[in-house]
This record gives sequence, C-alpha cells and structure tokens, in this order.
Amino acid sequence: MAYDEVLADRIRDLLGPAVTETVEKRMFGGLAFLVGGNMAVAASGKGGLLVRVDPAEAAELIDGVAVAPMVMGGREMQNWLHVTAEHLAADETLGVWVERGMDYARSLPPK
Repeated sequence: MAYDEVLADRIRDLLGPAVTETVEKRMFGGLAFLVGGNMAVAASGKGGLLVRVDPAEAAELIDGVAVAPMVMGGREMQNWLHVTAEHLAADETLGVWVERGMDYARSLPPK
C-alpha cells in the first residue's frame, strides 16, 4: 500500500513556514518528514501517521485504539507511535501530532 498522499498534503499545510526546515524522504513505504536529519512524522505506507515522541512520554500517549506503538519487523519501536487515519480526520488533531513530532525532532542533535 502506498502512503496517503492527502495526509502528506495535510502535513505540508500544517507545517506552514516550518516546511522550509523539513526534508521529505520516502522511507519504509511511507513519506517521512525530517528536521535536522531526524525523522519527526511520516505518512505511513500502512495508513495513518507515524510520530516520533519523547520516550518518556510514549507510554502515556498510547490508548490502544487510535494510538499504538509502532511495530517494525515484529519489534516495537520505543519512541515511535502509530496514529490511525480515523483519529486524524480533524486538522486540529493532526496538528497536535505533527507539532509533537516536530518538537521532539528539533530537540535532537542534527545529523
């Protein structure tokens, strides 16, 4: 399955002026948005959004329905969450998740 191009466009729109500091890169069947070489969010190839978060906050953000740990190769990724497409219907909700991923990626040393 290809990534959701409408979701990718919505992410670009939400980034606004910050879009100039991001780099888009096809990764893992999706389209990732990187800041300083660090992945922040991605339109997943399996649908929905992948969000990079502070590992200390990840557990409290998981609700088991709309937000779950990202699993890659059968292994949970510690500071990555998968947010369902249904949960992202409102731009406000998507904006919260995009901002969370961008803030965390900005906090990391550039690559």
